[in-house]
Amino acid sequence: MRAFVTGSTGYIGSRLIPALLESGHEVVAGMRDPDRASEFGWADAVQVRHFDLQEPDSISAAIADTDVAYFLVHSMDDKGFEERDAAGAHAFADACGLADVRQIVYLSGLIPEGVELSDHLASRQEVERIFLDAETPANVQRAALIIGAGSTSFELVRRLIERLPVLPIPKWMNTRVQPIATEDVITALVDAGTGEPTNGHHDLGGPDRLSYPELIGLIADELDVRRPRPSIPGIPTGLVGRVAAAITGIPRNTVVELVDSLRHDMICGPDPRSEQRLSTREAVRRSLNPARSGTDIGGDHQTADQADPA
Repeated sequence: MRAFVTGSTGYIGSRLIPALLESGHEVVAGMRDPDRASEFGWADAVQVRHFDLQEPDSISAAIADTDVAYFLVHSMDDKGFEERDAAGAHAFADACGLADVRQIVYLSGLIPEGVELSDHLASRQEVERIFLDAETPANVQRAALIIGAGSTSFELVRRLIERLPVLPIPKWMNTRVQPIATEDVITALVDAGTGEPTNGHHDLGGPDRLSYPELIGLIADELDVRRPRPSIPGIPTGLVGRVAAAITGIPRNTVVELVDSLRHDMICGPDPRSEQRLSTREAVRRSLNPARSGTDIGGDHQTADQADPA
């Protein structure tokens, strides 16, 4: 199989590529700046092509002669990301159809039903719709909070725990989440690309279902820090997001969108594989060791200070 990976310098893409290579597949890494490939240990093992969703001609050239295309691009850095992501998904799907790609694999997020979605989740749902309606079959993998050093959601929580003497918990955060380890997400993505082509979505979660206060307590426990966690009513999500961004140094719009999503339960549908995956505590434990020194996955030197939502 020859796989095309977008977002190849991002958090998931840079970890997916060595996993695909280890599974015996050829990889074409798409990136806006091909010179960045030299930052990664897998650079000499892949074909690097210029790829920019804002440049339609680059999409067709980058995808040419590949079997499976991984779409791992999702921007929340500034306003207007919803329109950009939708336009990019349309262009990507059209290019895949013209190139006779047999499978699109899209990493999305869990989509709660029957609630008003945040802009972040609404955008992911729209991209899903675009791919599922496209000519090329789309395997959509929906993950909740991804636990791993450098994962934006995980780093947001970790930095808040480490930097705040008191952790006020808004009452709207008493929702549940089903975290999943980065390595389990990578395994699922490899499997999604190597199986028979399919069109539909699948939920990805680990074996544990926790409230956000329970998750914060678990991470604090593994960090060996003790913080009071008073419950606070009536705090707007936007205010919490702006303050959290200032404290953590993660881009403000990204944090505001992520925090707004915490109002909803993020629980998977039935998935027999969930129980076989890493527990939340083990995923956190593994994440904290490389968080200060960088990961060693395929030579990827990302550290916790280089959180990347892609």
